[in-house]
Amino acid sequence: MKLATKNPLNQRTKSPVALTQLGFGGAPLGNLYRKIEDADAQATLDAAWDAGIRYFDTAPQYGLGRSEMRFSEALTRFDTDALTLSTKVGRVLEDCAPEDVTPEAFVDVPQKRIVFDFTYEGIMRSYEDSIARLKSDQIDMLLLHDIDAGTRGQTFEDNNLRQLFSQGGYRALSELRDAGKISAIGAGVNTWQICERLLGEADFDGFLLAGRYTLLEQDPLDSFLPLCVKRDVGIILGGPYNSGILATGAVAGAHYDYAPAPHEILQRVQKLGEVCAAHNTPLITAALQFPLGHAAVKTVIPGASTPDEVRQNVAIFEERIPQALWSDLKSEGLIRADAPTPSEPNHVA
Repeated sequence: MKLATKNPLNQRTKSPVALTQLGFGGAPLGNLYRKIEDADAQATLDAAWDAGIRYFDTAPQYGLGRSEMRFSEALTRFDTDALTLSTKVGRVLEDCAPEDVTPEAFVDVPQKRIVFDFTYEGIMRSYEDSIARLKSDQIDMLLLHDIDAGTRGQTFEDNNLRQLFSQGGYRALSELRDAGKISAIGAGVNTWQICERLLGEADFDGFLLAGRYTLLEQDPLDSFLPLCVKRDVGIILGGPYNSGILATGAVAGAHYDYAPAPHEILQRVQKLGEVCAAHNTPLITAALQFPLGHAAVKTVIPGASTPDEVRQNVAIFEERIPQALWSDLKSEGLIRADAPTPSEPNHVA
């Protein structure tokens, strides 16, 4: 079963897993970088629903369960037959002493620590714990969370893959999918290379790829995205702003890939912004819409922590971009000449 865009004007594949072109990333609702009050979190989710967004993503890591728990309240209000929900597996939350809490970038979190476990038992426990926090079995997609090396090294990745394929993790995902408890399986990661590696090993439906196919990065065009099209594998594009710099522009303190942006990135973003300005188009608008030009990309999911941020995302997502902008970005060598670009205005629902 594959991933498909829900919007009937832009239907690319037929699938029981329907995705609105604009989705909702649930990391901010886990108190990412700052505390959000419960009422504000619910108002933000309501704003997304009212705007026509029907695809929502969350994860146990986001606030050590807080994001999922906030989704649980929203699920009692939303029409779950019209909603598509994904969460992630492979990070099990365990009770711990206060000094062992692993909040990463989240604040005001429950007293939990994260244990990576991609074995059969780990996948099943992660799935069942998510159901308990969501207070619902309304989970359409399960995504292996950060199974790639990341900053933890190649040994970490190799061990995770060994657990997945030799210790039953993939079997657990397959059993859940075959039993109809979920409709799709994939991975939520920050590197396209691990997705390509996973496709070489087994059958996956889609991937949530964060920050790796953007106005600043198009390396997946060489092999990975063509493979996705060939295999009918859908991409959920997270991190369209490369950790912020494509939203803020080349300002002091801008972040790229979760760290202060290096000089060469700042220079390139400055040039991207200048071309966009020449076409009366904000850089953030081009950044949000660009990924959907590729047939493999089914939805883009910026995060939001307030109703106003949701409405801003919708407004820039639906703004019309002149085709000459894309042509100029290519002629200036700022995006690849072979990068497909959007040809029609986007619509959320």
